[in-house]
Amino acid sequence: MKQLFPAISPDFAHDALEGRVILHEALMICEISYEGLYFHTSGDANALFDYVEECLSETGEPLWFFLVNTKDYKIDGDAWFAFTKRGMDMKEYHAMGIAHYDTSEFNRNYIERVKGTDQHDKTNFGSRDDAVAYLKSLPSKRRERLFHTPNYMKPDIQRRVSFDRENDICELDLTDLSYEHSRDVNDVFNWIEELLRQTRQKWWFLMNYNGTRIQSPAWVQFDARRRSFHDTFSLGSVRFAMGSETETDIRLRHETRGIRPNIRNTRAEALERLNEMKQEAGS
Repeated sequence: MKQLFPAISPDFAHDALEGRVILHEALMICEISYEGLYFHTSGDANALFDYVEECLSETGEPLWFFLVNTKDYKIDGDAWFAFTKRGMDMKEYHAMGIAHYDTSEFNRNYIERVKGTDQHDKTNFGSRDDAVAYLKSLPSKRRERLFHTPNYMKPDIQRRVSFDRENDICELDLTDLSYEHSRDVNDVFNWIEELLRQTRQKWWFLMNYNGTRIQSPAWVQFDARRRSFHDTFSLGSVRFAMGSETETDIRLRHETRGIRPNIRNTRAEALERLNEMKQEAGS
């Protein structure tokens, strides 16, 4: 039987990753060790970046300098897209600066060989101390922790919720919403759940994700609220009309949980799939 989800190697289990991410609060540095890791699948890449994001989320501080030990790590072709995509997202939303170091003789020689040429990478170092010194020379982009300004109002969100009580279907119109941070996530879920609690039942969900964006600083909270939401209120759900970038993000992030998200191109296709799920459940 064909495996639906890429396997996650033992080295990328949650417990195995402990110690590979160290937060140096005084230096504002997030240190990540890839040393000796072999990324076989996209599941491996997603598991690592999920773990990094969890560590950052616990601090409440989104901006860090990144210090990355790249000694003796390998990436298979099957893992490359997820590794690159998640790495670019992390850099865009969380990095004030980044430095890589590899203490191998090969890398030290390479640095000497390309010094002063177009191939020279000023973020690649042969020692950890040199990499740290480089990061310490960069200016911090942090400010005092800002109160997250809400981007939405309760009536605007609640009017996006509609109920087909005859068929036990709740439609959520999330068109063009952009979750910029955890405040947006909590506001939207809180206001939708307020309406759902009043119905005193669970629902089949049809979700319009056309133009929806879940920005990197919002992902950890979005994922936590999504799981709680479905456990509490959902009999099953199908999303439709997603933008390609959001669809890619959701598929990648679901891999580490062994979940294949129900995503369709149109509302008609999504409704057809939802009815199939209802029949399978005997509803």
